[in-house]
Amino acid sequence: MLFKISKKALMVCFTLSVYFLYAQTEIPQQETQIGFGQLDFLSIKMPDNEKNMDFTGVHYNLKPNKWSYVGVGIYGAVGGIRGGFFTLGINAGIQHKITDKLFIDAGFHFGGGGGAAAPDGGGAFILPHFNLGYDFKHFSTTAGYSYVDFFDGGTINRSQFNVAIQIPLSFKTTSFKERENSFSFDALNNSSWDTPANKISLLVHLNNLSVTKGSYKDKTIRLAGFELNSYLNKNIFFFVKADGAYHGIRAGYMDVLLGGGYHLSMNKNRTNILAKFGVGAGGGGGVDTKGGFLIYPDISIEQKLFDNIYASINKGYLMSPDSHFKASTLGFGLKYYIDKDGVSGNDKYKSGKFKGLETIIKQDLYLSAARDNNGGFTQNMHQISLQINFFFNKYIYGSGQTSFANFGDAGAYAEGIVGLGVQSNTFFNNTTSIFGQLLGGAAGGGGISTGQGLIVKPSMGLNYKLTNKLNIRGGLGYVKARGGKLSSTYLNFGVSYNFSFLSVK
Repeated sequence: MLFKISKKALMVCFTLSVYFLYAQTEIPQQETQIGFGQLDFLSIKMPDNEKNMDFTGVHYNLKPNKWSYVGVGIYGAVGGIRGGFFTLGINAGIQHKITDKLFIDAGFHFGGGGGAAAPDGGGAFILPHFNLGYDFKHFSTTAGYSYVDFFDGGTINRSQFNVAIQIPLSFKTTSFKERENSFSFDALNNSSWDTPANKISLLVHLNNLSVTKGSYKDKTIRLAGFELNSYLNKNIFFFVKADGAYHGIRAGYMDVLLGGGYHLSMNKNRTNILAKFGVGAGGGGGVDTKGGFLIYPDISIEQKLFDNIYASINKGYLMSPDSHFKASTLGFGLKYYIDKDGVSGNDKYKSGKFKGLETIIKQDLYLSAARDNNGGFTQNMHQISLQINFFFNKYIYGSGQTSFANFGDAGAYAEGIVGLGVQSNTFFNNTTSIFGQLLGGAAGGGGISTGQGLIVKPSMGLNYKLTNKLNIRGGLGYVKARGGKLSSTYLNFGVSYNFSFLSVK
């Protein structure tokens, strides 16, 4: 009897061993998502003989095939008198080769935003372009005609010359359903993931601007935001950073900065020092930055807490080039480092896990959004939103979202919020999932009654699968401003692009 039990136990162990060995060899195939980043510039002729507003944009576009692209972009004023004017929108276009180097780039941008008391109406605008480009192999340049029209009651509608630089920025992916699957280094080392890893980091922080010159002199502006760093090598990185005010002044201030830096590690990689320099756009909320162009020198010190998570403190300056506006900065945050997309070139890796990421473009409708002016009347407001979800495990995600009004006579309104959410397994033949989330952060502008800018937004909704990477998404929620009259039910509908990437350690 004992022999029979032992024999059965051995058979079970053998079966499980074969199963786990098989599972380790079934590594998801690596796919390359072709894409490119773009910086563009146009100088918009303003109504009523106002000085031109210099407008610069940062975009990221995916290429579903060789000749078309889709993506998102954010614009900010960097010249003129409208510092604090920002927009968010979606891109679509085609690129057609004339020769090996010359190509035509024709595209369309639709979005929302405004600010700085500009004649932006509800904020909705279109920006088509027709450009001629030249491919320099590692980057491309384009130039040509563009037209901008804030058509929802705005009076900014002009044609102008535009220029742009495009830089290839592709990344490795696999199916979203593979998230949280783990594999050994040896298994990954003999697969399509045997490529060099790329390092990135994400910082979520609170930042304080102590104004030393200009509007709000001797006051402290409380900001919340994020910073994304992408490493070119062990020490050199470039970054994008965005912050919004939530306390200290009336709501509406925002800045978006790009730059580069140098990373120095010590204490067995438990302590980091980062020196950074960035440029970008900022203003709003009564902060007078003139045209909006800002420079940002900064130094940060980071200390490892556990795994890839570090505590960060930074000290720097944020100012206009002529020091019309000047502030010292002091920030505190948490940073998460990721080595991704490959295992070769470093013998420190022991295993890898696929992590899920969702990028969502959606349109929100705030029902009866309260206003500050004219006795606090209410009116529906629409906004375009970009949300990014990073999955900590199979179900729980951290989220960041930025939104800009595009209909409803609130063109200067914007949000920058973060939070947590939970998403279910799929059901109904693997087509549908449900989610719930709680986000909060900075918001203001456009006459919307948000007090000093702090809002909270709980919501829930459904995802429905279209393809392996695309879902349609609908939600219902509630938004409440602390210290303001905004207290509204809201609806949204949009599209999500989801995938998994390899995180190694």
